[in-house]
Amino acid sequence: MAPLLEVRDLKKYFKNKAGMLHAVDGVDFILEEGKTLGVVGESGCGKTTLGRTVLHLVEPTSGQILFEGKDISSPKPRELRRLREEMQIIFQDPFSSLNPRMSLSESIMAPLVLRGGMSKNDMLTETRRLMDTVGLASRFENSYPHELDGGRRQRIGIARALALNPKFIVCDEPVSALDVSIQAQVINLMLDLQEERGLAYMFVTHDLSVVRYISNDIMVMYLGNVVEKATTDELFNNTCHPYSQALLSAIPIPDIHDTTERILLAGEITSPINPKPGCRFMARCRFASEECNAPQQLEECAPGHFVACCKYKEIKANQ
Repeated sequence: MAPLLEVRDLKKYFKNKAGMLHAVDGVDFILEEGKTLGVVGESGCGKTTLGRTVLHLVEPTSGQILFEGKDISSPKPRELRRLREEMQIIFQDPFSSLNPRMSLSESIMAPLVLRGGMSKNDMLTETRRLMDTVGLASRFENSYPHELDGGRRQRIGIARALALNPKFIVCDEPVSALDVSIQAQVINLMLDLQEERGLAYMFVTHDLSVVRYISNDIMVMYLGNVVEKATTDELFNNTCHPYSQALLSAIPIPDIHDTTERILLAGEITSPINPKPGCRFMARCRFASEECNAPQQLEECAPGHFVACCKYKEIKANQ
């Protein structure tokens, strides 16, 4: 049985005056139905562009995207319209992603109106069902975005993404703008909906605590490249890439007696415009040497665990 989503050597470059900006550069992954792939990395690493490229909100430069075994790399307009029902997105900022002139019910109903085929009464009934599904009280039906808090706005975004009953949702940092207590509510809601509907998520975030809780697999990106990917438990218990190790060391531990060493990254970030073929993390890596100038390929360091670092064996041996 084919996986729900398969991405092969996906690239997205943006042209500017200085050359080609390599936002996404040769990314591969597989996502099964009902599973969550966490995509983590610093701001500017290409994780949001990856999600938007998979959904064709921006068109890929090259590569292949397979959805349910069918190649959707260059869909025709009619096919893309159909795919919109199967593949949705929850945006990072719940306020800017909503039309301030549309009420809560109008925002949720918008996808149903665009699809057509339903009477106004049926669409209103479905909208109220979606509100109940995501925990929005009926008294907010005619409220506008500025009258609601961040948690309720994000619930509108989730309800709108669910309106057409999709199979795959890109979650673009859906809780980063929310308070910690509201984050927990929204994440638990998303997990409940995943179990109920068999949804597959690509969960884009820079918060490793959140991604550990929600993800089955994790993919770490740095300047458009995947530097490490593995199951969640494997990545946290056997971190191989020095960049991944630095990210994990930054997770706050609520223990005053904890003596974990924080790995501070120094040096200039390599420009993503016309990058050289070697390791893009080399300028900030404390283990870098001449051999890092060679192209780095993902290598299986343990079953299902891949790392793009020629020195990972040496690093692990010295730890």
